[in-house]
Amino acid sequence: MIRRRATANAAAVLALLLITPAQAAERPALELDPAAAITLGERALGRALGNYTLIDSRGTPFSLREYRGKPLVISLVYSSCSSVCPATTQHLIEAVTEAERVFGFDRFAVLTVGFDARNDTVPRMAQFAAVQGIKFPNWRVASGDAATIEAVLNDLGFSYRAVAGGFDHPTQTSILDRDGRIYRHVYGDDFPLPMFMEPMKDVIYGTTTPFSFRGIIDRIKFICTAYDPGARRYRIDFGLLFGAVIAAFCLLAMAGLILREWIRSARARAA
Repeated sequence: MIRRRATANAAAVLALLLITPAQAAERPALELDPAAAITLGERALGRALGNYTLIDSRGTPFSLREYRGKPLVISLVYSSCSSVCPATTQHLIEAVTEAERVFGFDRFAVLTVGFDARNDTVPRMAQFAAVQGIKFPNWRVASGDAATIEAVLNDLGFSYRAVAGGFDHPTQTSILDRDGRIYRHVYGDDFPLPMFMEPMKDVIYGTTTPFSFRGIIDRIKFICTAYDPGARRYRIDFGLLFGAVIAAFCLLAMAGLILREWIRSARARAA
């Protein structure tokens, strides 16, 4: 398997299919440019994904609007891929497993979409899910007609090129916020766990939280959830919260002293 990495982003990986010398001679002259593909994806950040209708692996149509209200992770694959797409899916399974352990499976959803509309039929996507072992209650595998898939890919800023035996495409995993807006793209079939978990913390706990009991709890979890590089997993570190509370208390105490001295000085001048 040949891979080209964009030097501007060490985590951005463009996965290419394994081809024989005879196939290489037939390869189209126009290849997918890694930097251009990543630039296109980055331009999609902040864009709202349209309300398209896809078909899940059971043959049931569903609307993307169903996911509004909670973050959504979208992985793009094609079912006949035998190298990069399965590897990317297996790595994503590991990341989602950790995310479910930390955040809970009910706090986000995952959607794998087949972008080869001609061949990624419902049975083939169902087979892909079975072979890869996708058995999460919050994870769907879906396909769609050519026009719908093209619209989804355009919204996500995803590009690909047909090559001999498959497709030349970036390994792109997209993270959407609860309003259906594209928050972050994660590139590569073996991305570091924090590259996935940190934006997931943002969209699940929220960069801003409402003044409510759950909002306060989410803010505490946002502060206390930290990556342990030794264990290669996330954990709740209440030491971070304790330090923040101590710092806040010190600031309040200092502000109180300054206010008391100001009042005393004002009274002295008045006398």
